[in-house]
Amino acid sequence: MKIVELYERQKRTFSFEFFPPKTDEGERKLFETVRHLKELNPSFVSVTYGAMGTTRDNTIRIVERIKGEIGLEAAAHLTCVGHTRDEIEKVLEELHERGVENIVALRGDPPKGETEFKPVPNGFCYGSELVGFIRRHPRFGNAFSLAVAGYPEGHIECRDKDKDLHHLKQKVNEGADAVITQLFFNNQDFFDFVDRCRKIGIKLPIVPGIMPVTHGPQIQRFASMCGASIPKVMQDAIEKFGEDQPSVEAFGIEYATKQCEELLSSGVPGIHFYTLNKSHATERIYLHLGLA
Repeated sequence: MKIVELYERQKRTFSFEFFPPKTDEGERKLFETVRHLKELNPSFVSVTYGAMGTTRDNTIRIVERIKGEIGLEAAAHLTCVGHTRDEIEKVLEELHERGVENIVALRGDPPKGETEFKPVPNGFCYGSELVGFIRRHPRFGNAFSLAVAGYPEGHIECRDKDKDLHHLKQKVNEGADAVITQLFFNNQDFFDFVDRCRKIGIKLPIVPGIMPVTHGPQIQRFASMCGASIPKVMQDAIEKFGEDQPSVEAFGIEYATKQCEELLSSGVPGIHFYTLNKSHATERIYLHLGLA
């Protein structure tokens, strides 16, 4: 089922994001996690796409297995990084042949070691171009539901929020079906973002992306990479608990639970959880929210 239909039919959707592991053991553990989280009855899950398409085959294979073997609807991430238009077309064909109906269409981050995004010849510069290419494709234009990224605090490469919002509007105009946001820790940033989106005519479902803090240095690194600000209360907790991993995780679960409570009470169409391929934190948040 296409995720656009899920957002239309369900009052609230809950989705989980995973990444393709680099080892066979990692993949085995991933599928243990997916099977465990299936018990929470998510609306769908998504699988990320490595820099330069390095996990392309794994992404497609894992999405196919999650959908076929585990029975969960799944979306494949697809980025512009390192791909020509012809290569993107081949990916679309492979996804379609394997029964995948959902794509999270992204420009993608620069490869490790590079500070700016550089399209390959005959490639795409922006996520909006990727969305438009898919939507105008004679074979695949209607084959996929497309989600795109939104940035409540502005993209790391575009701190001008008005300009960044214009970029999002371009993706919407090209044919996106839903917006899933980058992680954030201050709900007001999300509420302000949604207000600004509505004022310029973006009417699509805007789904908040939530990442529970489970490891201090890790969340600091992620926040730095994506331009998300860390509230003082969270920074203080990270410094206070240090290497006391159980305490850091307990704080992160409590903090994310409060975030989700406020978001759900405000009427968001759902929540997208960045799981980091682990089930414990997401499961505990579900239990605290009374969703399990």
